[in-house]
Amino acid sequence: MRAMLLVNPKATTTNSRTRDVLIRALGAAVDLTVEETGYRGHAAALAGKATARGFDAVAVLGGDGTVNETVNGLLNTPATSATERPALIVIPGGSANVFARALGLPNDPVEATGAVLEALREDRRRIVSLGHAQWEDEGRYFTFCSGMGYDAEVIRAVEGLRGSGRKATPARYVNTALRHYVATDKRTPAMTLTGPGIPSAHGIFMAIISNTSPWTYVGTQPVTPTPWASFETGLDLLGLQRLGLPTMVPLIRKILTESDRLPSGRHLVQLHDEAAFTLTAERPVAFQLDGDYLGERESITFRATPNALQVLV
Repeated sequence: MRAMLLVNPKATTTNSRTRDVLIRALGAAVDLTVEETGYRGHAAALAGKATARGFDAVAVLGGDGTVNETVNGLLNTPATSATERPALIVIPGGSANVFARALGLPNDPVEATGAVLEALREDRRRIVSLGHAQWEDEGRYFTFCSGMGYDAEVIRAVEGLRGSGRKATPARYVNTALRHYVATDKRTPAMTLTGPGIPSAHGIFMAIISNTSPWTYVGTQPVTPTPWASFETGLDLLGLQRLGLPTMVPLIRKILTESDRLPSGRHLVQLHDEAAFTLTAERPVAFQLDGDYLGERESITFRATPNALQVLV
């Protein structure tokens, strides 16, 4: 097997020694070409090059952002099915590694490499669905989640902290979320949900769109606002029409402790296994995709993309 390994040298939880060990281990199992990413969008370009050059697999050593770029690079090619594209191999190297963990991989990069090598020996493959977000004349696939509103505002704030040299730890996300909650607007919701066969819902402050569950992790603790989401179904959504403490406190408790039960409440909007829907905002709203902040948007259409990606896992 010919494989290209994309390495993010700035990945949060790996160092040069660990990367060298993992590269040697993979190189003993496949014909390996190693490329380092150097800028935003570089992983997508390299994944597209790997497809054009006929590689059998593209491996990623990095966080969810690098994985997302790689996936978009693989899917933005002339190939018409998952089996015609290189298979994806994921080795977690970021702070959350939600996609890798949702696939059942260990969060430790060395242990995950062991699991990947076993999958290579057994030629163990899985076809998963993806989500796709379309706004104006742009579109992008996502592997596990997207969001508009409060959660994207928190990600924007954390990315600002990372730009000043601070690490994106679980504690930093929690502290940033708490500080941001105090300052956020809890009176004037901006978003409306519409879609084929979906009752319209107005007055939404925050929307989480999921392609799988968990939505994210706080350390080792899974966070499950959409527990029925999976790689084998369409998209799920949880929308909040209230951000006050009477809504937030029981919701947070449920999504942290009741991993298999849908959250319940008067001011929640929920969808499960939907093919497509649109969120429209009265004013520009913060938008994130697979944990990357992508600016403010006023209208985004989300679609499920079944059987989109082949993963060695």
